[in-house]
Amino acid sequence: MIRTEGLTKRFGRLTAVDGLDLDVGEGDLFGFLGPNGSGKTTTVRMLLGLVFATSGGIEVLGRPMPGAAREVLAQVGSLVEGPAFYPHLSGRANLTLFDAAGPGSRRDRRRRVEDALARVGLDGVGRRPVKAWSTGMRQRLGLAAALLRAPRLLVLDEPTNGLDPHGTREVRDLLVELVKGGTTVFLSSHLLAEVELVCTRAAIVDRGRLVAQDRVDALLGPTGRVLVTTPDVGAAADLAAGLPGVRLGERRPDRLAVHLDGTAPEALNRRLVDGGVRVRELVVERPTLEDVFLRLTGGLGGRPAPDPGEDRRVPG
Repeated sequence: MIRTEGLTKRFGRLTAVDGLDLDVGEGDLFGFLGPNGSGKTTTVRMLLGLVFATSGGIEVLGRPMPGAAREVLAQVGSLVEGPAFYPHLSGRANLTLFDAAGPGSRRDRRRRVEDALARVGLDGVGRRPVKAWSTGMRQRLGLAAALLRAPRLLVLDEPTNGLDPHGTREVRDLLVELVKGGTTVFLSSHLLAEVELVCTRAAIVDRGRLVAQDRVDALLGPTGRVLVTTPDVGAAADLAAGLPGVRLGERRPDRLAVHLDGTAPEALNRRLVDGGVRVRELVVERPTLEDVFLRLTGGLGGRPAPDPGEDRRVPG
């Protein structure tokens, strides 16, 4: 659905995006993850033909961009850098204008508008002008506009900005539902927890460069460290030490850390139980996406100034 090769964008001496190779497959809920200033918004703009690349190639829906923009963008819904609306009009009126050239009769267009408002929880807003809406409500309206024409691909840049926790969860649930219905979602975000919770695949960028791209469950694979909670720590340590590839770690009165290299956690558990150890809990330690990000990028400090296309909004 999205493929880039050596995608690069320079603004004068500043390289905002540096040789980016993305591969987003059909049916992915793809997280494009990085801190503010990492080139995410510039990349999204290039994917949509809003900014020209300095070098490299882009394909969206199997077609070159921006050359095939007219054909491609008719099948793409997007929300980039916050929605822009006529402030004196209601949300319903704004969407009606957005869809004025849409296919079908006036009744069809009215139905699309009502369906889009309902999907983002705005079906009861009435005729209040958008200027009286909260930031979160306007963000929902932008998402409704992106969904108007049942896009094959949905490109979203920080879609939960300004939403309260309840609204954020509703948007996450909606994205999962859309993917189940056949829509591919490309979600650009600096929120690690957001990507970890809903995305199936993810790319991590730092200073405009790709540092990882894989399935989220692969990025969050086991560390090889197992925490065993038991009142029989001494016996557990003696038994675990007899397994191949095992290295004992931190020991507390009721817990033992065991590092496995080639031994399955199930084999360790079976050995302990067969040896009479009272195993109260055995937890295979997994990193969070934050752990993975910090390991790959060396932390969040020392970054250059945000690139000219990057989102500088303060998250809500």
